[in-house]
Amino acid sequence: MRSLIKSQSGEIFQTYTITRDDVDGPFFRVPDAMSAMAALERVGWTSPQELIADRFHMDQDLLRALNPEADFSRVGTRITIVAHREETLPSQVARIEVRKSDNSVVAFDERGNILASYPATVGSAQFPSPSGSMEVVAVAPDANYTFDPSGREWGPDETLIVPPGPNNPVGGIWIDLSKPGYGIHGSPDPQLIGKTASHGCVRLTNWDAKELADAVRQGTRVVFANQAGGAS
Repeated sequence: MRSLIKSQSGEIFQTYTITRDDVDGPFFRVPDAMSAMAALERVGWTSPQELIADRFHMDQDLLRALNPEADFSRVGTRITIVAHREETLPSQVARIEVRKSDNSVVAFDERGNILASYPATVGSAQFPSPSGSMEVVAVAPDANYTFDPSGREWGPDETLIVPPGPNNPVGGIWIDLSKPGYGIHGSPDPQLIGKTASHGCVRLTNWDAKELADAVRQGTRVVFANQAGGAS
């Protein structure tokens, strides 16, 4: 709550009434094994609670804590949500800075003004993110996830294609970078952003990844920095 009060301007909470669209789905049973995920039609939401939490930029545990008695599957239920700002950046992103030291991604406009700062998971000691400067090659807003075991020390021993959806390994959103195999992407586990390691890529919440993906284009510069405000 202290963090919300510090970061939010204006009202912190709002009320929302659950609609038929929120509860009708479709919803999916998402398995843990990647091979089982690959057999699905789509790796979509698992419940109305998960859909609503993502829509309003919240972790499911916070949504439940704010609404301990709520039935998220019942149309007409009134719930408390965290108020959030517009989901569109005010201008096109000219440069992205991935700050490894504080696990953040900062987007700048062409004049160098900060448009947004997002919490992020940036590689790990075993699988460090790349260094230096590269650029955006393409954006896939509803991406599948292709796992190729070649040269990897983790994961299954077969090539798999996991279909699109918010619960696939990249959260269904992929910003492809000019270094092969690397990108900025979403995550099926927003509560873990900045708290766990990745396999080298840059991981955001699905809502932040979507906001950023909508504001970049092919050729947008991406700089990986070891310290806040400085290139590596």
